[in-house]
Amino acid sequence: MRAALKEAETAGSNGEIPIGAVIVDADGNPVAKASNRTQADQSAVAHAELLAIGEACRKRGSRRLTDCTLYVTLEPCPMCAGAIAAARIGRVVFGAKDPRAGAYGSLLDLSALPLESRPKVTSGILAEECLAPIRQFFLEKRTKKT
Repeated sequence: MRAALKEAETAGSNGEIPIGAVIVDADGNPVAKASNRTQADQSAVAHAELLAIGEACRKRGSRRLTDCTLYVTLEPCPMCAGAIAAARIGRVVFGAKDPRAGAYGSLLDLSALPLESRPKVTSGILAEECLAPIRQFFLEKRTKKT
């Protein structure tokens, strides 16, 4: 999760919502990492999770990441949870819950649906450390508007 937090820091320093993701293999070796790039890419799908999944699939030469764990600082949204299922990622570990868009228990729980692939989900890892930069980002956004 510390590596995902570093990615989140990169996103924040680039003016993005500070969310980071890292994918590791069964031995804990990093396969891919990414930070949010929705503003830089002007793309609604440039979420850290999706970028990391794309990189991991390219590096491994496979669309399936069954032996991998995705670490992400914020609970994945439905779009990202769908990509996680499509990539057959075996485990998802996230920091902070997302009551507005979280797809692993907060808003809805895609891991409870009878999908072909359902990852094991662990939440709350370094939750406050993961949430603090997001809170700060939006506080600064609100302050700049007034």
